[in-house]
Amino acid sequence: MSRVLPRYFEFLFRWRWWIVALTVILVTALGSGMVRLQFTTDYRVFFAAGDPFLERLNRLHNTYTKDDNVLFVLTPRDGKVFTPATLASVAWLTRQAWRIPYAQRVDSLQNFQYTYARGDELVVRDLYDPEKLDGTDLERLREIALAEPLLRNRLISPAADVTGVNVNVTLPGVDQGREIPEVVAHVRRLARELARRDPNLEVRLTGGVMMSNAFPEASNHDLVTLIPLMFALVFAVLYLLLRSLAATFWAFLTILFSIVSAMGLAGWLGFTLSPPSAAAPNIILTVAVADCVHVLTAFLLALQAGWLSPAGWGHNRRQAMGHALTLNWVPVFLTSLTTALGFLTLNFSESPPFRDLGNLTAMGVGFAFLYTLTFLPALMLTLPLSVSPVGSRGQRGMRAFARFVIAGKRPLLAGGAVVVAGLAAMAPQNELNDDLIKYFSADTPFRQDTEYATRRLTGIYVLEYSLRAGAAGGIADPAYLRLLDDFAAWYRRQPEVIHVYSVADIFKRLNRNLHGDDPAWYRIPESRELAAQYLLLYEMSLPEGLELNDRINVDKSASRFTVTLKNLSSNETLALEARAHRWLRQHAPPAIRAEATGPSLIFAHIGRSNIHGMLLGTAVAFAVIALVLVAALRSPGLGLLSLIPNLIPALMAFGIWALLNGQVNMGLSVVAAMTMGIVVDDTVHFLSKWLHARRRLRLDAEAGVEYAFAGVGVAMWITSLVLAAGFAVLILSDFEVNAQMGLMTAITILFALAADFLLLPPLLLGWREKCQKILQT
Repeated sequence: MSRVLPRYFEFLFRWRWWIVALTVILVTALGSGMVRLQFTTDYRVFFAAGDPFLERLNRLHNTYTKDDNVLFVLTPRDGKVFTPATLASVAWLTRQAWRIPYAQRVDSLQNFQYTYARGDELVVRDLYDPEKLDGTDLERLREIALAEPLLRNRLISPAADVTGVNVNVTLPGVDQGREIPEVVAHVRRLARELARRDPNLEVRLTGGVMMSNAFPEASNHDLVTLIPLMFALVFAVLYLLLRSLAATFWAFLTILFSIVSAMGLAGWLGFTLSPPSAAAPNIILTVAVADCVHVLTAFLLALQAGWLSPAGWGHNRRQAMGHALTLNWVPVFLTSLTTALGFLTLNFSESPPFRDLGNLTAMGVGFAFLYTLTFLPALMLTLPLSVSPVGSRGQRGMRAFARFVIAGKRPLLAGGAVVVAGLAAMAPQNELNDDLIKYFSADTPFRQDTEYATRRLTGIYVLEYSLRAGAAGGIADPAYLRLLDDFAAWYRRQPEVIHVYSVADIFKRLNRNLHGDDPAWYRIPESRELAAQYLLLYEMSLPEGLELNDRINVDKSASRFTVTLKNLSSNETLALEARAHRWLRQHAPPAIRAEATGPSLIFAHIGRSNIHGMLLGTAVAFAVIALVLVAALRSPGLGLLSLIPNLIPALMAFGIWALLNGQVNMGLSVVAAMTMGIVVDDTVHFLSKWLHARRRLRLDAEAGVEYAFAGVGVAMWITSLVLAAGFAVLILSDFEVNAQMGLMTAITILFALAADFLLLPPLLLGWREKCQKILQT
């Protein structure tokens, strides 16, 4: 390698203009793929093809209807739904909602199919006629609505002060990137028009369609706001610490080229962006800084040390860059490799968006390594450069800090061990838990509207079952209907439940109607034949668009059973599902039993399985990075020793998290594996300089520590500060998973910096006898 490097430096200087030009061409070609990138608007992107829980949900949708819905939540400012003005507005919205693109069904108070007896005749009609409200007994209307199980806590609140209009849409699924925004745009126009027509109404929007649309909106917000903010922050920090506008600009351009190349290549490879993977540009921007900073710091220090007058162009400038690359190419290679490996272990995640995030970032790290060793040196050898003499001041400060660490190595080790042990002991107190609504920032309209709807009207979390009756027409069997009724009664007693929708309630109402509306007959029909006749009579009377095909399958051998929940965490959802499963096992024959499904439930399951995958990923990252360090440092003992300051930061960060929050979501589950490759960077650079001092310069252990601090201490400080700041910017993300991931990563990086500055040197100094053997290798 000692022969190859000088030739490479000569090649770099001789062909520097060509290297710059070819890099620009390469970046342009790769970057053109960015136009192919698309944002997904489907929450199902979080699940891999063939995921058993997603397949269960798809089977239910295929059996009945796929309920992508929008729920208009209407709150009269006067607190009364049952007034002529509000009921007229509900009727107007009901009519207009049928015009929403892909609308298949609209449910509201107005078009609820109210049934009653007129002699021997069953009358089925809308709950009220908006043209005849003046003569309507509004109090009687209120009593009917609040007494109806299919309306109360679904389309009317128990206090009759909030109502809803629910619109089911059936998306073609050809281009969801266009279809969902088209629906949402129409819905929002309709909401604004309703608010203009009736100032007494507050209109809020929630439902599955609004949730699906919230994902790309969060991604777009992050791309539009966080990336420019991150660019400005990185540029400012680099300039303040490097004190060279030209060096800062060229480093920034190198980082920008890395982002464009990675995202463009992703476009050519057919990647689809989602909120987790949309964080990749920010992360690439952050981690790519480290390579540039280490090379530039060494180059600028060489210039300041007398290699060259900053305005010169000749042989000395090449010597300075040659010195910087000789000193850093191995550490830069190792840090790029370990960082990429850390992100590649995200492929152990059960969720494809996190795999995409890992792969995108790994590609960006690879491009950053390539451009740092080619494009950046070529620029620095070609273009004018001015340098402020601040490096020497930083070196003096680092030498003083090194002497402090050397003098206090024992207290630092003892105190550090106590702090590490204390925080690490807290880490197991964290609980794996997800809340789908809390994937979004508390400032997002979707989360605000959904939480309001759950408090005042109904929720969007559901558990659904397709309960089989055993044979065609079997849903009319009284035994089957009684089981549904008992299951619904059990669910309604659970504190987590808002509403239960069971066809048993329809049969009970029809039985009462056809017995003269006698309340004593509000029960399951006594015979299968009678129940089947009731159902046939009822279905023949239903208007188009309000059929029961969303509740009963084609051959009437199964029915849909829907439980609407409060905003529950994943653990609470899984616990409720387990209780319901036990109830079914105890009370239902095997032919009727079914597994629950629903978006909140499948997210709860993937959150739990994802942590198992990421535990394996973290173990693999640890093992591979350990092997890389052992091979690179040419010492198993030193390689393993170097892992200590790289393992404890994540443990300490999770200990802090247990004190701050204690809930680990799907995003936080990837932090340990992801950060392991990042935090190794500073350790590798420090050890490289320390070993250079020990092996080449023949310095003792203490002098080696001082040499390492003087050589890379400033660069370590710069890179850690930029990395922590870069990930901390994600706190502003509208996607709460990214925000918490960014905060946890920033905490981990700061702990890693503290470990490298305060614990690694004492560990090395306490290893003197082993170091003597290293010198002999």
